[in-house]
Amino acid sequence: MSDAPMNVTAKRFIAGAVCPACSEMDKIQMWNVDGVPNRECVACGYADTLDERGNSVPKELPTRVNISTLKPKVANPKVQTVQFFPNPKLKK
Repeated sequence: MSDAPMNVTAKRFIAGAVCPACSEMDKIQMWNVDGVPNRECVACGYADTLDERGNSVPKELPTRVNISTLKPKVANPKVQTVQFFPNPKLKK
């Protein structure tokens, strides 16, 4: 990680802006971090970043694939696998 200071602008409210999550008006704060616009709703906590066209850049949803904090499950030593064989008495 770099020790260089980040360029952050002060948060400001955007008049007439409507939150995409809770539909509250005039609750959106915007600010820039290193030239990247961010917004956050003070009513519901919704937050995202915007691209160069002003469109929302969705955050990646947490899944079992992209979360590295989950510990792998350890096999239970008392559990045994079972193999099923077809019953020769049953007609197909």
